[in-house]
Amino acid sequence: MAATARVDGQEKVIATAQHIVKSLATSKNAAEDMIRILSGFDNRLSVMNEDLFPRAPHDSSASAGSAGDAEPSEVEARLDAAEKVILRWDPSSCDSLLWEASPEEIAEFLAAVDEVISFAADPQPSPSSSPSAAAGDLRLRAESALQIAMFRLEEEFRYLMIQNTVPLNADGLYGSIRRLSLSFASDSGENIEDLEGSVEEEQQQPQQQEGSPEDRSGSSLSDDRSVDLIRPEAIASLKEIADRMIWAEYWRELHQVYCTVRRDILDECLIILGVDRMSIEEVQRMEWRMLNDKMKKWIQAVKIVARVLLMEERRLCDQIFAACEELREECFAETAKGCVMQLLNFGDAITICQRSPEKLFRILDMYEALADVMPDLQALFLGDSREIICGEAEGILRRLGDAVRGTLLEFENAVKGESSRKPMQAGDIHPLTRYVMNYVRLLVDYSDTLDLLLEDGGMGGGADQDRSERGENDDSRCLGSMTPLGRRLLLLISYLESNLEEKSKLYEDGAMQYIFLMNNILYIVQKVKDSELGRLLGDHWIRKRRGQIRQYDTSYLRTSWTKVLSYLKDDGYGSGSGSSNSGSRMALKERFKSFNLAFEEIYRVQTAWKVPDPQLREELRISIAEKVIPAYRSFMGRFGGQLEGGRAAKYIKYTAEDLENHLLELFEGLPGPANHPRRKP
Repeated sequence: MAATARVDGQEKVIATAQHIVKSLATSKNAAEDMIRILSGFDNRLSVMNEDLFPRAPHDSSASAGSAGDAEPSEVEARLDAAEKVILRWDPSSCDSLLWEASPEEIAEFLAAVDEVISFAADPQPSPSSSPSAAAGDLRLRAESALQIAMFRLEEEFRYLMIQNTVPLNADGLYGSIRRLSLSFASDSGENIEDLEGSVEEEQQQPQQQEGSPEDRSGSSLSDDRSVDLIRPEAIASLKEIADRMIWAEYWRELHQVYCTVRRDILDECLIILGVDRMSIEEVQRMEWRMLNDKMKKWIQAVKIVARVLLMEERRLCDQIFAACEELREECFAETAKGCVMQLLNFGDAITICQRSPEKLFRILDMYEALADVMPDLQALFLGDSREIICGEAEGILRRLGDAVRGTLLEFENAVKGESSRKPMQAGDIHPLTRYVMNYVRLLVDYSDTLDLLLEDGGMGGGADQDRSERGENDDSRCLGSMTPLGRRLLLLISYLESNLEEKSKLYEDGAMQYIFLMNNILYIVQKVKDSELGRLLGDHWIRKRRGQIRQYDTSYLRTSWTKVLSYLKDDGYGSGSGSSNSGSRMALKERFKSFNLAFEEIYRVQTAWKVPDPQLREELRISIAEKVIPAYRSFMGRFGGQLEGGRAAKYIKYTAEDLENHLLELFEGLPGPANHPRRKP
């Protein structure tokens, strides 16, 4: 009877417990907590735990105590509950993604993960069991559950990284990056269109340049460099996962998944920025115009990568891996290294490409861009990664500097050795002069960089020695006060002047030689005077060249007009205007006739000559008029009367005013057949 009553009472207690559990079905953890509480009051309730929450087969060996019917401890119950939650999300049997579930389920899973991490780190045995055996069993169970949990978190971490990466496309690599890219385009006063415009007018250039300096990439960055590579709302979830994987010492798996995903994203960014992965051989074989475009994109990419993408990548690592400084540094360095090295490899390929003048300005742009971001790279990388990556970048920077010096030397040699033998039609400005002076003016935009490179490269003394050997010590006296770039430009322009002197000798007409030299030297002076070249070369250099132009003017007058003026000399034709000496009149007729023919020949030839500068053209006409018109008036006044009569007009074809008008037509570069001055009516 008593036994029957005891059984009936036990059944009532079990029924009551089941009713409580059913009421708490909305929360399994609450139900389990209630069972543990009731178990603590009466060991008869221990069987309820098995009835309500049967243990998984692999967990049976972990029961506390040596006896099969011993009660589970609170520690084991917590581990049981955590295991159940984790197994529910086992990736081998569950295809769903946790972070697509409800926030309550995510929180429940993370709490379970925290439990098994704690057990794996410090298992607590049941009081009724052997401490060492129970602890070992709990550890094995916890570690098994932990592996499943870490595998799930790794997959969730990868999913969140990929799913929340800000979309990239060729039309816009994030709005702020596009704005930065546009700001890098150019803030130089002159660009490639200016120089190529003059090149299109030229038929010959040193080494047949196809292109030249263009827009520089030295503009300052926008203050707003921050962009989102990962959607901000996902950062907290990524950090929650990272914290637990770091706590569980699964940081290697975390490192691998983060670096794999982010490396691919940065590689995609480089592609969008136009930086392709190319071998040195591919770069060296590339046609110049295509290579020029690649170099421009590289210049933009270097600044965008260092100051935007990697800065944001560093911020991501700092946020996600805040729990572990070592992992934070390793993930950033491993992720960023490939991207930076790809950029540096292209720079290295450029340094060993064949040197030619058209590449100089783009190489200078690359040098300045890399030098500009070196402090950023130094700040981004730490420890061994800084030594490796920044050391490589510094090596590329040095080699780019060597390429600048070598390319400038190539250009100087090209100017000095340009040997085209075809004289310029009409004595106009030579293409070599236009090209070199446009080239030189653009060099001044890089004054600070070139002063540094030329000083370090030991190239500053060549101008002094070269010009001293040529006996041009007047310019050499100014070298001591000039910058390294100023000395090189003085040397370069001296090569150009020497080449022009040689080219002037291609003209058979001595007068045209001086017109050619005046045109070209004046062009050089104007380019110097109207730019920063004037500051580098100094007023003395400009005054000396203007004096040289005046000397050419004098030599031109002497060569071209001496013979004409010789026909207007007073060689004693009779004692006065009334003389009737027939021999004198015949001589006068020959003089007028010879003057007419000589003047007409000069007019015919020199109206086809071209002096493009209006002021020089006007000064030349005035110089000629001052020599010819007074002499003609004087000769006419003294001897014109001796040819009076019907045949006088045959010899006296022009008045002084006619000659003045005809002189105004000289040096216009008139096309067409031979020109003849109009006769007076």
